[in-house]
Amino acid sequence: MNERQKLVQAINQETGLDIDKIDELIEIPPQPTLGDYAFPCFVLAKTLRKAPAAIAAELAVKLGRQLTDFERVESVGGYLNFFISRSSFITSTIMDVRARGAKFGSAEAPTADPVIIEYSSPNIAKPFHVGHAFTTILGHSLARIYKHLGYNVVRMNHLGDYGTQFGKLIVAYEMWGDETALQAEPIKELLRIYVKFHTEAEKDPELEVQARERFRRLEAGEAAEEALWTRFRDLSLKEFSEVYERLGVSFDNYNGESFYSNQIPAVVDLLTEKGLLESSEGAQVVRLDEFNLPPCIILKSDGTTIYASRDIAAVLYRYQQWHFAKNIYVVGTPQALHFRQVFAVLKKAGFDFADDCVHVGFGLVRFADRKLSTRSGDVIYLQDLLQEAVDKTHEVIRANAAARSLDLTEEKMSEIAEKVGIGAVTYTFLKNSRERDIVFSYEEMLDFEGDSAPYVLYTYARGRSILRKAAAEPGYSIEVSEAALLRLDTDEEFAIAKLIESFPQSVVKAAQTYEPFMVVRQITQLARAFNKFYHNEPVLSTADPELRQARLALVDAVCDVLYIGMELAGINPVEQM
Repeated sequence: MNERQKLVQAINQETGLDIDKIDELIEIPPQPTLGDYAFPCFVLAKTLRKAPAAIAAELAVKLGRQLTDFERVESVGGYLNFFISRSSFITSTIMDVRARGAKFGSAEAPTADPVIIEYSSPNIAKPFHVGHAFTTILGHSLARIYKHLGYNVVRMNHLGDYGTQFGKLIVAYEMWGDETALQAEPIKELLRIYVKFHTEAEKDPELEVQARERFRRLEAGEAAEEALWTRFRDLSLKEFSEVYERLGVSFDNYNGESFYSNQIPAVVDLLTEKGLLESSEGAQVVRLDEFNLPPCIILKSDGTTIYASRDIAAVLYRYQQWHFAKNIYVVGTPQALHFRQVFAVLKKAGFDFADDCVHVGFGLVRFADRKLSTRSGDVIYLQDLLQEAVDKTHEVIRANAAARSLDLTEEKMSEIAEKVGIGAVTYTFLKNSRERDIVFSYEEMLDFEGDSAPYVLYTYARGRSILRKAAAEPGYSIEVSEAALLRLDTDEEFAIAKLIESFPQSVVKAAQTYEPFMVVRQITQLARAFNKFYHNEPVLSTADPELRQARLALVDAVCDVLYIGMELAGINPVEQM
């Protein structure tokens, strides 16, 4: 049990306040003079019928006797300030990491019901551009975080493989398709004819009519349309798989929009039976006035389906199949209204599991003032972005290797560049709150001294290098005594221990808020604290054998936590740089 847990338990015993509530209220004071932890007593004023300051004064005495591992407990106004015994705190933190290993920061989920996370979901026959990277990387990290916290995670790739755009694509292919180009570079050829369709449709609106008819035939199961649709889908999935493999991303299910198409009649019948469906200008809608939302269209005037009808069918199917604890959609913020409508329809239909459906929105991806659009053809392929990041990283590594006379083969440098370059892109998407827009800058992404994946990766590699050198010495042992660990009490060692100890809490908060940046920020701060320690305190050159062993144990703990944090972010660690 670490110090925070001891503190939570002690407050719970003295006040009866819920443990989760106590954990939520505990703060880290802005100044060390105010202690290492602080607890506001204002929440107790109503139940104890006393002033917060009086409550804090009484609890300071009681908790001071109980928390023998703490130096002291003080009351200041309505706050309790707790001062940790540095050496015991550092010792217990390191021992906790060593005991738990790769499971440090993990937990047992409160339910066996799965968490479904839908992410990536690219559109078939369209390029996998940098805009898709946000949902893919964010969703992949959330899946790993929930898995680390003990949840049964179902990774869902809800492919955009249906809709009127396929009617457009069928028309475009039959009019302007180049079979040779389609065989050579399928997505680029499909994009070319899709863009051409929109250009020509501006001059000839009849093309839009033809497209709607071809999609109607596709929904009706006509052989010619289905054959083309299947071919476009297969070609697209093959190209997508190359990007997923490079990012280390995988899925448990690829049910796309088409999978739910034949389930929509049942949705229409259900909503009709419940008296929720009504006509509006020829379309079938569910009114959502009580939710302060516009009506949700279920069927268009021509009888075809839209995103909402297919998403409602998908939720019903998922709950029937998995009885999910959460159904999370990692989809851009512009789709917020759509998901509010879908969840509201389900709620109005009497399905309480609508409350367990969550839309996790995110910002836009920009390159200066350039916008991305598949209609205009102005896209930046994600595969090209990844390769450019890897190539630029390779140049940096080659220059560093030459400057430091490192014995790295070209093959080894390529391997490192691949991990660091891909990691740099991943880190860029996760370093800030997900709702902030991302403006790409290779200079910032590949800055080995800034808040970047290369900086964290290099710190990890430095720590592993120290441990390898120690392990190569005669008589080295990984074991370390508690007495040796109690020798650690410097400012730098204490700062590291506090960041390690609070790492599990950052994982929990990342899951609760759907914000992986909380984990990324934690390991970045840990990397900075470690480098400060490394520059100020000797490790391998420490003359005192006991202190040297303790510091090596601290280095080992830092590496373990950095490794776990990078894994949760979807960044592949490197052992040497």
